[in-house]
Amino acid sequence: MPQITLPDQSKRQFDNAVTVAEVAANIGAGLAKAALAGKVDGRLVDTSYQIKDDAELAIITDKTPEGLDVIRHSTAHLLAHAVKELFPTAQVTIGPVIEDGFYYDFSYERPFTPEDLICLEEKMHELAANDIKVVRSTLSREEAIKYFRELGEEYKAQIIESIPAGETLSLYNQGAFTDLCRGPHVPSTAHLKAFKLTKLAGAYWRGDSNNEMLQRIYGTAWANKKDLEAYLTRIEEAEKRDHRKIAKKMDLFHIQPESPGMVFWHPNGWAIFQTIAKYMRQKQKEYGYQEVNTPIMADYSLWASSGHAEKFGNDMFSTESENRKYAVKPMSCPMHIQIFKQGLKSYRDLPLRLAEFGCCHRNEASGALHGLMRVRGFNQDDGHIFCTEGQIQDEAARFIDMLYDVYLDFGFTDVILKLSTRPEKRFGSDASWDKAEKALADAMDMKGLKWEYNPGEGAFYGPKIEFSLKDCIGRVWQCGTLQVDFVLPERLDTSYVDDKGEKVRPVMLHRAIFGSFERFIGILLENYADGLPIWLAPIQVTVMNITDKQDAYCLEIQKILQGDDFRVNLDLRNEKIGYKIREHSMARIPYLVVVGEREMETRTVSVRTHAGVDLGNMSLHQFQERLQREVAHHGNE
Repeated sequence: MPQITLPDQSKRQFDNAVTVAEVAANIGAGLAKAALAGKVDGRLVDTSYQIKDDAELAIITDKTPEGLDVIRHSTAHLLAHAVKELFPTAQVTIGPVIEDGFYYDFSYERPFTPEDLICLEEKMHELAANDIKVVRSTLSREEAIKYFRELGEEYKAQIIESIPAGETLSLYNQGAFTDLCRGPHVPSTAHLKAFKLTKLAGAYWRGDSNNEMLQRIYGTAWANKKDLEAYLTRIEEAEKRDHRKIAKKMDLFHIQPESPGMVFWHPNGWAIFQTIAKYMRQKQKEYGYQEVNTPIMADYSLWASSGHAEKFGNDMFSTESENRKYAVKPMSCPMHIQIFKQGLKSYRDLPLRLAEFGCCHRNEASGALHGLMRVRGFNQDDGHIFCTEGQIQDEAARFIDMLYDVYLDFGFTDVILKLSTRPEKRFGSDASWDKAEKALADAMDMKGLKWEYNPGEGAFYGPKIEFSLKDCIGRVWQCGTLQVDFVLPERLDTSYVDDKGEKVRPVMLHRAIFGSFERFIGILLENYADGLPIWLAPIQVTVMNITDKQDAYCLEIQKILQGDDFRVNLDLRNEKIGYKIREHSMARIPYLVVVGEREMETRTVSVRTHAGVDLGNMSLHQFQERLQREVAHHGNE
């Protein structure tokens, strides 16, 4: 006689074992119809799952966060079902849920085409409309291998062979299609109403370039058509904002095959980079940081001692010279410890805040490289704070103040915070992890911030707060981090002398606000698709003549504005002024200055914005004051 406790703490008693679906029906017909899955004692299960003992139960619908993942996972199976219906000789491999959707990898004798996606999507809608029941069954590992080999599904058989012997596996059947899966899945295909196949790509079997290239079909799925349409609109807007397209129009950078994942900055792009570096350099001074610079590579033994070689060895570039192995630095933390260790440090020296615009390299997979968003060579706004245990909370709070200050200047007001806790594979004692996690949680609470846990996602040496930005079209970008580390100071034998004259280990706080300059610039370009704020714009003003009679006055204006440290471009071409205005507006130059006969005679300028707003005539001094005010207030008068 199981007793079921619901989320509102109400209880329902049943005479016999009962399924999740039956409990939902007992509560109400509406809930029974909406039920996609259940959560029994914290574990997601199908609606057909039988509850035999007392349990806590939550009914999962498309209104609950887990419901969307169930829909997406089930839609991935719907795609595989459609592929097998239209292309019977195709072999299915894996089909996981990803952010905003799913993908499924297939092996097939010819490449799928965009026209195939249209046919597959139509077949998926047909199968969904048929309200096909989704039924779970189990097989032993050996029976499952035999079953899929008899179906000709060699990849599924290989997957099962990698599972330990003796395991019982779950299969899901919908009509003529059966797939291996842990589940849970929707009770029937009728629950899958809002989906779209989005693109094709290639992917190596099991991520190994030595294996066969498979065909990956991406899709998205949502609870309803309204949410689907909203997502597709966001994607369309995101494509318009692609930072690579904007960079081409603005002549900012390029990446070429000879240096994959490494950026060639053009003058305009480097101007943005240097503006941000200058800003951050000043901000770090305000918050008590000392800037340092460390070598781009070090003997591999340093990375072995720190633990980075063990955890990230495959992602590090290495080289040899004179029978010594070196690693190009993927981050600066062990390097900053070397600076701390030079000379005896006292508790009076703490907190010691070091910052570096560190040039780092990581051997990212070539398939993951994406413009500025994922590169192999990048510049990190790397900083480390060496402090006592008693200083952790204050230093964390101080850093949070700095981070919010910086993000506000760049126009970001919506910041999402997550506390990533200890991973399964980690260094350090549970006691030190307890202290570190509590210190970060207390710092956020002290600031009155809203945050959530991100279990198991901390670094190998300590927990971290992840700071994510929400841009103007609702996308979330993880940028800043703050990590508490008791491990590296121990592994690299770092100490200071406390107030009792004894040597003790400092605590090391790792912190970054941008994450990397490259990625942050990419985020800025996509957020400000219609033009960067004036203080960040690579060219802030373009001065244009109407005829060559105004050339000398235009040159004079440029010289005066450049003397005020503004970035000014001249356009003295023999072109119609309308043509020049359109061209520079398309290039997103914040201010366009037009000089004709009247302006030259009255020593004034005619000013327009790139958005087409005519500000009329003003004295050069008035224009200078406007520029100075906007730059000082970061584009907000």
